[in-house]
Amino acid sequence: MTFRDMKAAFYTGHDQIEMGRCIPVEPGPGQVQIRVSHCGICGTDLHIFHGALDHRVTPPAILGHEMSGTIEALGRDVEDWSVGDPVTVMPLDPCGNCLACKAGHGHICEKLNFLGIDSPGAFQSYWTVPARTLLRLPPKLPLVRGALVEPLAVAFHSVRLGEIQPGENVVVIGGGPIGMVVALVAKAAGANVLVSEVNPFRLGLADELDLETVNPNSADPVELMNERTRGAGADAVFEASGSSAGAEIMTQLPRARGRIIVVGVFAQRPQVDLSRFVWRELRVCGARAYEYEDFEKAIELAASETMRLDRLVTEITSLDSLEEGLQKMDSGGRCMKILIDCSV
Repeated sequence: MTFRDMKAAFYTGHDQIEMGRCIPVEPGPGQVQIRVSHCGICGTDLHIFHGALDHRVTPPAILGHEMSGTIEALGRDVEDWSVGDPVTVMPLDPCGNCLACKAGHGHICEKLNFLGIDSPGAFQSYWTVPARTLLRLPPKLPLVRGALVEPLAVAFHSVRLGEIQPGENVVVIGGGPIGMVVALVAKAAGANVLVSEVNPFRLGLADELDLETVNPNSADPVELMNERTRGAGADAVFEASGSSAGAEIMTQLPRARGRIIVVGVFAQRPQVDLSRFVWRELRVCGARAYEYEDFEKAIELAASETMRLDRLVTEITSLDSLEEGLQKMDSGGRCMKILIDCSV
């Protein structure tokens, strides 16, 4: 790749992406430079695209964090890595000093630098990051599938926090990219999973992946869950839609002392029926990002080929088409996960 071929996509303001030249950053001490292969469009990228995170993102900004690639160059004091190693990045750079970090929860650091949001991301030809953020990808794992490891790690983290046990009844509200992988991981954990989704394409894809579905526009998920549990309700509910309708129904679905795991990001503050928490002694937790062990499990699962993860990729397009890809993801329709090939 010549310097002229190196590209970067820049968020320049509300609903605008502009193409520019990638100027590779030489890795400093403790850093590596990655030749980016593929990077997925994330729901957070959509929020940034619409200006919802302008309080954190300063245009022109390079987005992207669901990625795979190979090491291109090493900075000083970087050990155990070699040029050409296939890698992905856990895009979290915590401060190490706040209360969350000192408690061992760096992923919810009070001053977290989320790569691709608070600092430059992977929608570019070459990306320089701290070596401590790297995770090794198995040589047999295609780099296209390697770009799915990050959202899969979100699912492992969410299911782990949800304490999902074999035989439990689980409802996932929202069958988008994150909701779908949460459903797959919960099912792999032995749960009986029901996915609530309105998009016909996503419903069909869930059926292909052997996930039970319900369209709330034609059937009531609460009634369905009550029928199969004799009125008790679901053991756990994952809210992955980030919608007001999802926030409304999530409190109606759990059994007494059931769990609600909020995974979706809400653009607007939703109304939530807090009285249900009192009368049923419900528990709720948020699931933000992931921890190292979640990435390790995600890589192991992605390499095992026990899940048809490739089926989640509905389009692979070039970096020049990032804005079009964001618009497609935003409009729904016949798409699930769009990957950007950053090598062309």
